[in-house]
Amino acid sequence: MNKILLFIIIANVLMSLKGFSDRSFFEKFKFNVGGIKNGEHFRHVTSGFLHVDYMHLFFNMYALYLFAPIVIESFGVLFFGLIYVICLIASSYFSFFYHKNDNYYSAVGASGAVVGIVYAAILLYPEMTLIMFPLPIPLPGYVFGIGYLIYSIYGMKKQLGNIGHSAHLGGAIAGYLLTLAIAPSIILEHTFLVVGLAIPIVILFLMPQNK
Repeated sequence: MNKILLFIIIANVLMSLKGFSDRSFFEKFKFNVGGIKNGEHFRHVTSGFLHVDYMHLFFNMYALYLFAPIVIESFGVLFFGLIYVICLIASSYFSFFYHKNDNYYSAVGASGAVVGIVYAAILLYPEMTLIMFPLPIPLPGYVFGIGYLIYSIYGMKKQLGNIGHSAHLGGAIAGYLLTLAIAPSIILEHTFLVVGLAIPIVILFLMPQNK
């Protein structure tokens, strides 16, 4: 496993474990609109290393473990790290913008950064296939990508559970744009995929005007 990927996973595990056992630590470093408005901007970053439970932590780290090597192999360690950090911060700021009128809104998780890496990997390697439980058949990666964005948009409208759907979308947008900026040849090589992933993003930007 690449050292930077291992470092990110270890950081997430250690900080999440601390948050599981120390509620005051969790509350201090989670994403919270009111706290950020009061100047606690560190929450934009620290919340991306906290998780609500073991399953949440495992799913995010497993997805990162599966998709990160594609980005590292294509772009190198430096650009991978840059994409991860920018997606993490972009997802948090997107959530802040979307929930800016709700001072009590809180969220945690590496989902925004991980989804950004997932979408980068899909653009770089559209031939990839995934086996999604409980379906025992391989599905194209782009089906997962577009489906996940649509589900996140639906989740934002319906406020499903405690999942930070707005962070997922913010990370996906950042990963999408950064990948195309670094490798613009993808636009010509995989035009239909690029357009297909862009459609839910356009819908996202139209949503706030049609609430």
